[in-house]
Amino acid sequence: MFGLGGKKHRVSSSVARRAPVTVVSKLRACLCDRELMRKVALTAFALILLTVALQSWRAPFPYREGDVLPHGVATRVDFERVDEDETARDRDRAELAVPLIFRNDPSVLDPLPQELESALGEIAQAMSISDLSISTRKDFGLVPLEAGDSARLRLAASRFGAEDAQKRFQDLRAAVVGPNMEMANTQIVEMVADFTKFISPMINVGVIDPDVVRKQGLDPRNFDDIENGRYLLVLRDDTPAAEGNRVLLPQVRVENQLNEAGVLGKSWLSYPSLKQEIRPALSYWIVAHAQPTLRYDQVATKESIAEVREAVPNAIQRFLVGDLLIRPGERLDAGKLDLLVDEYNQMESSIPLHSRLTRVGIIFLLLVALAGVNGFYIVRNEPRLFECTDHLAVYLGAIVATAFVAHMASFDPFRLEMIPILFSVLLLSIAYNQVLAALTAFSLCLVLTLSGSGRLDHFIVLISTCSLAIIPMDKVASRLTLLKVSFISAVTYFFMQMGAHVVGAQLLTDVFTNAPLLILSAKGALYCLIACVLAAACLPFIESTFGIITDMNLRELGDAHPLLQDLIRLAPGTYNHSQQVAVIAETAAEQIGGNGLLVRVGAYFHDIGKMLKPNYFVENQQGDCGSPHEHLNPAMSTLIIIGHVKDGVDLAEQYHLPQQIIDFIEQHHGTTLVEYFYREATKLVEGQPDRKSDAEEASFRYPGPRPRTKEAAVLMIVDACESASRTLTEPTPKRLETLVHNIVMRRLTDGQFDECTLTMKELRTIEESVVKSLIGIYHGRIRYPDAKEPREPQRQPNPAETGSYAVVQQAEAKPADVRN
Repeated sequence: MFGLGGKKHRVSSSVARRAPVTVVSKLRACLCDRELMRKVALTAFALILLTVALQSWRAPFPYREGDVLPHGVATRVDFERVDEDETARDRDRAELAVPLIFRNDPSVLDPLPQELESALGEIAQAMSISDLSISTRKDFGLVPLEAGDSARLRLAASRFGAEDAQKRFQDLRAAVVGPNMEMANTQIVEMVADFTKFISPMINVGVIDPDVVRKQGLDPRNFDDIENGRYLLVLRDDTPAAEGNRVLLPQVRVENQLNEAGVLGKSWLSYPSLKQEIRPALSYWIVAHAQPTLRYDQVATKESIAEVREAVPNAIQRFLVGDLLIRPGERLDAGKLDLLVDEYNQMESSIPLHSRLTRVGIIFLLLVALAGVNGFYIVRNEPRLFECTDHLAVYLGAIVATAFVAHMASFDPFRLEMIPILFSVLLLSIAYNQVLAALTAFSLCLVLTLSGSGRLDHFIVLISTCSLAIIPMDKVASRLTLLKVSFISAVTYFFMQMGAHVVGAQLLTDVFTNAPLLILSAKGALYCLIACVLAAACLPFIESTFGIITDMNLRELGDAHPLLQDLIRLAPGTYNHSQQVAVIAETAAEQIGGNGLLVRVGAYFHDIGKMLKPNYFVENQQGDCGSPHEHLNPAMSTLIIIGHVKDGVDLAEQYHLPQQIIDFIEQHHGTTLVEYFYREATKLVEGQPDRKSDAEEASFRYPGPRPRTKEAAVLMIVDACESASRTLTEPTPKRLETLVHNIVMRRLTDGQFDECTLTMKELRTIEESVVKSLIGIYHGRIRYPDAKEPREPQRQPNPAETGSYAVVQQAEAKPADVRN
């Protein structure tokens, strides 16, 4: 059916003598192709970066926290390591030996003698307890404590409280007044003088605040042992540490100083005026009145502790070849994993440089082979990715970045490699197709497994999760699809991770009761959810930044876009034509495996340029007003007709339509001939040799470019067929089939499909689909008996469409339809 016929031509002798194509000639041609060499260099650079990102000079480290090693691990090399636990214990012990630094301000206690003198004078004047002030009664413990009393009073009561308050008062008054009242003043002066000497050791040593002991966590039980207790270093302000007093906590607690073994309790006998009967009362008063003189110097203490901890040497563990590091069947915890890491690092440090370079070279060759598999598919099936250097650079950069992030995040404690891998795979599936996403997922999972854990079960979990996530991405109608994919991938990861351990376990109970494994599987499922949510969130940014158009974006464009609203209002006939073309073209594109949604949305916008001059196109002409072309010469009419392509491109760029939609606007006429006006111009110059230049064919052709994708070629065919079908007076199935076939053949022989990858089989499939759709549109109806047969007006050809009129002439039996 597609045979072109025609005369046979002899083969030129120059063709026969042409040198045969060899591998060398092909290689020479490739080397001379600068664009190709630029892409090869870009790919090579990406492979070098990938080699570095995967740290190819290092062997994979196969162990992860929570793994069970059935055969155990023995060291392969002599090595030493710092025992962190033992070192920490040594430093903690050294820290306990560091005295806490306090600053002593003895001036706080200077008012004590004068305060005691006033209190003793008040006691000398009182005849009973009731004659004393409330504060004096409380200071000597002569009344019961109340709820609002201070902590010092409570401490004094617990240590030096009196059962008989009246007796304590009488003892105090007897000691102060003496044999007679006249001796009271002399007795008070003597008692105060002895008291001043009595508290001098307390002034020198200092008094600590019980609140400081509690806030700093200085448990008194840790300091009561004189031999093993922690010392305090008491310094006067601006005194260097070397001149400080090393004391224990009991030595600076006032209640301990007043005990029999304390610095004050030992000196009672040295002061006869401070009689034994009044010592409990005076002790009570001292505890209640003595203000803390020691201020904790936190900065100096921390500096001293840091110096001591730094001075403690590391505890070293030594292992010899063959020493058992991990016992058979033992589960790896954080400490055991650190031990294996140290052994691995020691092994790596002993590898010579030439071995590392050899390893890097081999891995680079493996990456080249893997890149060849992916590149073969891209060159054959993804021309928009291969032909655009920017898109190729983005693709390669995404792979390198994903591999780097995933490799760095694949180790404990993170193990987040699933997030970057699944994120990139989902975006590739949306932006391009599932096959490219699957190939990329396989490549990423393989190289990350080989450079990371090196375990087959890990690779199976990764590739299975990515594969199950890619399958539902065939038609991403909304972002809700990504949420469904997130759930599928999460469930897949969880069960694949559990299944991988079930296969390798003898007892299933060891798997289902393995809490670390359950936690690891749940974390991996959570990471899958995070990756899908990130992909959905970043998708608008990816679309706008890299010019990628997705099904979601296409549906949003086709849903009441402002340009389509203007097209309805300004050029309703063109809008109706675009809608018909969209329906027919979508079906035809899907029949050959093309992107039907992309073709449909492209058809919506392909004639938007007509809205600027709608009356010059026959579908928008109403009534018997006639055509504006009747008053223009063919050349001017052609410029107006052709101009709708440029006007459409300008409008599309003004409204920031994606480049793929703009391509439909530019390419839907290709370089076809505006045949009607060309014939009219030819008639005008007949017999006028000097005006033959006015009818040059090149001046009546669209500027192009020709369709470069299958989808654009489908739109070209459907646009011409739908327009031409409207000129048929009786659109019978046979006439429609002949019409469509003639249009397809004219486009084919005109070279309009030379720049796309349409095959003859696909052209036949498109032709059949278009014919079927047009027959459905122009299907017949049963005429009712009472209905009068309407007289259908003769349909005029559309001179605004490229080549449609000439095709109709061949399809119609009536020659009367020649004139417009």
